[in-house]
Amino acid sequence: MRYPMQPVLLYVITAVIFLGIDAVMLNKVMKPLFENHLGDWLQMPIRVAPAAVFYLFYVAGLVWLVSWPALKNGTPTSALISGGIIGAMAYGTYEFTNYATLKLWAPQMVATDVIWGTVLTGFSAWIGVVIVRAIT
Repeated sequence: MRYPMQPVLLYVITAVIFLGIDAVMLNKVMKPLFENHLGDWLQMPIRVAPAAVFYLFYVAGLVWLVSWPALKNGTPTSALISGGIIGAMAYGTYEFTNYATLKLWAPQMVATDVIWGTVLTGFSAWIGVVIVRAIT
């Protein structure tokens, strides 16, 4: 059964999951990796406004393109697969462009972030659909 607030609920749940998991990964893995390769070039503390804009729009795009169709069709697995593809494309665009144009960008950064973006995006889309299906 569909409820009018399902898209909003799906967005909020997906965003909380995405941000919560990503915060841990950014602090424990990505920050040390990037500090190791970029050193003083790394912006510390991060600029919160651009990061917030990215997250708000990225999750909105994920919900619009992946999660909402999967929820309407009753196919959470499609959210996992399609979300992974979107994550690989988005994180890959960022990482491979930086690797192609920035001298200090390292292959380890590319591989780690692209794999992470793929897993995080697919998982967040999938679990968001699963949770919304369970509670509505």
